[in-house]
Amino acid sequence: MLKEWHHLPKGFEQSSAKTLLGLLGGSALIHLEGEKPERLFVSILLHGNEDSGLLAMQYLLQKYRSKKLPRALTLFVGNVLAAHKGLRRLPDQPDYNRCWLGSEEPECEETRMMQKVYERMEEERLFASVDLHNNTGLNPHYACINVLEQPFFQLATLFSRTVVYFTRPRGVQSQAFSQLCPAVTLECGRVGQQHGIQHAFEFLDACLHMDHIAQHDVAAHDMDLFHTVAQVKMAPQVAFSFSAADTAELHLSPQLDHLNFQELPAGSVFGQVSTELKQPLLAYDEKGNEISARYFKIENGQLKLKRAVMPSMLTLNEKVIRQDCFCYLMERLDYSTKG
Repeated sequence: MLKEWHHLPKGFEQSSAKTLLGLLGGSALIHLEGEKPERLFVSILLHGNEDSGLLAMQYLLQKYRSKKLPRALTLFVGNVLAAHKGLRRLPDQPDYNRCWLGSEEPECEETRMMQKVYERMEEERLFASVDLHNNTGLNPHYACINVLEQPFFQLATLFSRTVVYFTRPRGVQSQAFSQLCPAVTLECGRVGQQHGIQHAFEFLDACLHMDHIAQHDVAAHDMDLFHTVAQVKMAPQVAFSFSAADTAELHLSPQLDHLNFQELPAGSVFGQVSTELKQPLLAYDEKGNEISARYFKIENGQLKLKRAVMPSMLTLNEKVIRQDCFCYLMERLDYSTKG
């Protein structure tokens, strides 16, 4: 499933996400040399329908087409099978960003491939790791980290002052590579937004030129740090809809994704429920414990928050909700105690 290249495959700069399968034949690890030997590792298309990372990389490669890269770079091109179909993942595939070291997925071809990528990069001197993503809801551009240390803060705030710390879900790329070097996941807005592609390109170009990642403290006023305290999934048996005209047990607000990165008070309403429905949303803490009753309640036919919290990744895409999750819940983290 994994092909390794020591040069840029001809035609890569012009390929779309849908045509990469024909060019690469499968997932690919592409090593390119540069002036500085410590490598920047970049992963793209772990979700096949999120192509801003590919487009940003193409801009970067075109910029240095006739000259040597400022820094050695390794690019991992992930789920080209799903990208060929314009999908996040194929129905018979696991999520490519849940298959890395520490994954809760059963062993399979994909987990073995990610292990091989990790072991291969373990042999290299790594400068930093960057995993590029899009999302489907209304979210700002933000960076995610899995370690509360200054080099991670420095790398994250190079992209955005909004930084999210999480330890769950398990098996994500940035969590695995954080054992090798400073690692971030970058959320670059919706697919097709030019400013997200440009933002990712500028970040990657800056990483190629940086001499080192600073070790000193990020100023508290330069970072808004949030901690993901729960992953929320839709209960599998629940019929839900964003349209009041549908005969569903749970009618969610069609403006739901406007609540992303808003600090919501207790009592905020997410939707309307039928009288028989008990608990449509299942929340899990960092240890995998089910804690739905801590955050949600049904009152007078409305699904409400029980405590103040900030959601992220709320989307109106029903397929994404089923394949991944409903949202994440975050709380502001006092950076002054972590600096």
